[in-house]
Amino acid sequence: MNDRPIPRHRREPPPLAAAQRPRDRLGRPLPYGSPGVPPLTEDLPRSPREILLAAQNLLDEGLYFQAHEVLEAAWKAAPALERDLWRGLTQIVVGLVHVGRGNRQGAITLLRRGLAGLVPRPHTSEGPASAAATPDSTLPPGGSGRPPEPDGPPPAEPPGKADGAGSGWGRRDVDLPGVTGWADDLLRRLEAGEVPVADLRPPRLLRS
Repeated sequence: MNDRPIPRHRREPPPLAAAQRPRDRLGRPLPYGSPGVPPLTEDLPRSPREILLAAQNLLDEGLYFQAHEVLEAAWKAAPALERDLWRGLTQIVVGLVHVGRGNRQGAITLLRRGLAGLVPRPHTSEGPASAAATPDSTLPPGGSGRPPEPDGPPPAEPPGKADGAGSGWGRRDVDLPGVTGWADDLLRRLEAGEVPVADLRPPRLLRS
């Protein structure tokens, strides 16, 4: 993945942002007037590695829902050739959110979809070969991959043609073997009937 600036996420804060319902560390709505977790700023970090570092810091603080928001913003702003990577990472972290909420089946579903999205596939000039036929094949109903209601499908590719040869499909910065190994291990535990909330540890996103 190259280090060119990634465009600002398309979502803008609503006019009455101060009146938004607060949420807890796992994104669950709280009563109005509760302190909740402070909302994230609307701007993405400037490089993919900085995005991954920001998400990792949130994961390490137990802010899994907020980490997924950072990754989702990168997914929506990413060039077509890199979108599957960011979507897969987002869905795996959403699986972690569901584990934290005690939602075993939801976690299984999102981890499976995230792992499927991180498997390399042949690419055409317009992105992953299978994307045109099933653009939302790895998404839950509604199209987002996040626990609350989705805000729509990813936008069109940002200005500037994606450089597939230079991007390396994001492999330079992401520890794909580590992330997929972590997700596969968690998935196996969940499929065996566990909901490992007490000893839950987040994945390591960055390649060392």
